[in-house]
Amino acid sequence: MSFQTLANKFVCDVPVYEPGRPIEEVARELGLNPKAIIKLASNENPLGASPKAVVAMQRALKTAHLYPDGGGFYLRQAIAKKLNGVARSTSLRAISSGVVEIDNIILGTGSNEIIEFLYHTFVAPGDEVVAGDRAFVIYMIMAKMFQARCIEVPFKGHTHDLKAMLAAITPKTKLVFVANPNNPTGTRVSNGELDWFIRRLPKHVIAVLDEAYIEFLDDPPPSIEYAMKRNVVLLRTFSKIVGLAGLRIGYGIAQKECIGLMQRMRQPFNTNAVGQAGALAALSDTAHIRKTKALTQSGLKYFYREFERLNLEYVPSCANFVLVNVGDGDEVFRALQRRGVIVRPMHGYKMPAWVRVTVGLPEENRRFIKALRAELNRE
Repeated sequence: MSFQTLANKFVCDVPVYEPGRPIEEVARELGLNPKAIIKLASNENPLGASPKAVVAMQRALKTAHLYPDGGGFYLRQAIAKKLNGVARSTSLRAISSGVVEIDNIILGTGSNEIIEFLYHTFVAPGDEVVAGDRAFVIYMIMAKMFQARCIEVPFKGHTHDLKAMLAAITPKTKLVFVANPNNPTGTRVSNGELDWFIRRLPKHVIAVLDEAYIEFLDDPPPSIEYAMKRNVVLLRTFSKIVGLAGLRIGYGIAQKECIGLMQRMRQPFNTNAVGQAGALAALSDTAHIRKTKALTQSGLKYFYREFERLNLEYVPSCANFVLVNVGDGDEVFRALQRRGVIVRPMHGYKMPAWVRVTVGLPEENRRFIKALRAELNRE
């Protein structure tokens, strides 16, 4: 008996997502000291978790024997309050677009779970979704899970081609994914381009704006306004700028009717009490956010300068990571691992010559460059 013969046939064709390798796994495989390894593969916050979040989570552990608030009332309330302030500071039009309320927000175990809610709610077998061909691979994997067709539109200059994506929409299209900034390229579409796209979106299609890295932008789009007025869903996360990746907590923003439908797909207690407490405290940790953003900008400038000295092509980034063309991404990835530096190869994103490197602490960035120089024989 084979379990494959018992499984739904489409399941056997779903590719397995390959995450960045953890330090412990690399240490075991290569016989290295885990303390001597640096991980610059998964776009994690090198400063660690928000200090305010750490204190709140320690406090929450004292009641870890109790079930969490199933709906995350206080966290959603705080998110709504913050979003209203952000909307007013980024767009004069947003003032008249309506106030974000608790029922405009849904929590998930990372923004990944919000993507799954969207598929459960709106996508049936035979439907179509549209995404960029070098956008987050989960969009395509999830389509296969739901027996839908994912139309992958080629990028233009490492960036979403919104005109081509609009042209790819058919009567069967349910969702269109735009990651802005995009992972793994680090690029963004301009505010003008995004506005053009949203205004021309057919009424039968939902635009999903994946904004996991939105806090790294100095001039973010008025996406809150879009979510309040149009067929748009925003995806956001506490994994990046406030450093809570290990807690798996994110959220979606949309009109109340949309969120109400998605709430029906949410499992009870899907986000844990410790994560909710940490996320709630992190929302107000503006000092940690500013420090993270400054560190990221400084690290990117350092990488750009060093890549230019090494005569390596790179893609200027709007996030906390950067793509660099090293000739053979898989080989350089393996070689750097042997030197105790973990980066991310890009063969899974149709970019076999490239690796993606997360901005780390200054000493980690320098160590990466030193190891890269040695492997490329350019010391």
